[in-house]
Amino acid sequence: MKILFVSLGCDKNLADSETMLGLLNRAGYTFTDEETEADIIVINTCCFIGDAKEESIQTILEMAQMKEDGQCKVLLAAGCLAQRYRDEILKEIPELDGVIGTTAYDEVVQAVEEALAGKKAVHYQSIDRPMDIVPGRILTTAGYYAFLKIAEGCDKRCTYCVIPSVRGRYRSFPMEQLVREAEELAGQGVRELILVAQETTLYGTDLYGHKALPELLSRLCQIPGLYWIRLQYCYPEEITDELIDTIRREPKICHYIDMPIQHASNRILRRMGRKTTKEELLGRIGSIREQIPDICLRTTLISGFPGETLEEHEELKAFVEECRFDRLGVFPYSEEEGTPAAAMPEQIAQEEKERRRDEIMELQQDIAFEKCEDRIGCTVDVMIEGRVAGENAYVGRTYMDAPDVDGMIFVQTGEELRTGDLVRVRVTGALEYDLIGEIEDEFTE
Repeated sequence: MKILFVSLGCDKNLADSETMLGLLNRAGYTFTDEETEADIIVINTCCFIGDAKEESIQTILEMAQMKEDGQCKVLLAAGCLAQRYRDEILKEIPELDGVIGTTAYDEVVQAVEEALAGKKAVHYQSIDRPMDIVPGRILTTAGYYAFLKIAEGCDKRCTYCVIPSVRGRYRSFPMEQLVREAEELAGQGVRELILVAQETTLYGTDLYGHKALPELLSRLCQIPGLYWIRLQYCYPEEITDELIDTIRREPKICHYIDMPIQHASNRILRRMGRKTTKEELLGRIGSIREQIPDICLRTTLISGFPGETLEEHEELKAFVEECRFDRLGVFPYSEEEGTPAAAMPEQIAQEEKERRRDEIMELQQDIAFEKCEDRIGCTVDVMIEGRVAGENAYVGRTYMDAPDVDGMIFVQTGEELRTGDLVRVRVTGALEYDLIGEIEDEFTE
């Protein structure tokens, strides 16, 4: 029987989806990208912010139509939305044949078989359940890069965030399991490993009693075949000198840190439940750049948090201008029911939240273009992602660019290249967020 699998939301969710695909494949199911050909449809949902929740619900409703228009016999919802709203979606969307919680994705085969037998498949485990790596993932990332989820859940409990209530407390995956999975991925041709969790910097504190991310990174760097190792979701207050030294010392680790800070006003940071001050953020950013001069810093911000004044918005803009982040994204505050922030007074109108977001992004656009211009004349390593249709040019990424969220570099060459190739490129031009370059004679390998 053919399964259509739809994965929504973040890359951590994608890692879960790939695990479920592996389990279903070993159980004898095949896969399709055609909605009308699917006997079974599984949707791995997201509910982190309002837009993600809306996308998940809309996708479920669209796929429910396939039970009337196509040959679909079973429709299942998994992931965060299914965890948070299981009773509501089962009641409101009768076409659903089952739901799978965030920590029960390893029961997907059982859920499918129950639904095929005409039973309502409801699979949940404790959200604090200890998790082990399930081997045999099927990659959906073109095969040359992969996400390695090193932990589940979060203990931070920021006032705007639902993650602890749907993903549970912070639990690290055992290091031996992670190293073994990374070796398997490298054996399949993966060249870039992207470490993800709700917070990567706390890895190992629950299992080993200390921050073990530097040790994990050092072990991953020993794996043949891996060329880049990239870090995402490093909370600034948890970045240690040992971690910075490991990034600087190990040549395989990209000089790239995704460091969400959310705001720069001390009052708003306190209201958000964040653990840093503006002064500490400035100190940490300065220290990282001093020790790793070519570091690429990415961050995310929230605009229009409850009670944010125009003065605090301007303070955030001034902070962005001072720090000149290499990569930056801004999200209008999303009021999530059940969170402390949703009950705060002085909620800001959606239109105003979006206006403030746009102001920050316009500022960042200028910064990003200036930084791209500064790269002209430099020579960089580039991982090729694909060919530009009809041209002697390819699109790729530098160490400064994570897949799907950052910029690209357009590489002009008469050479025949393949997805995943690593080449040396001289930067010849700049766009708003992207670069243009020409391939040099020598390849990096």
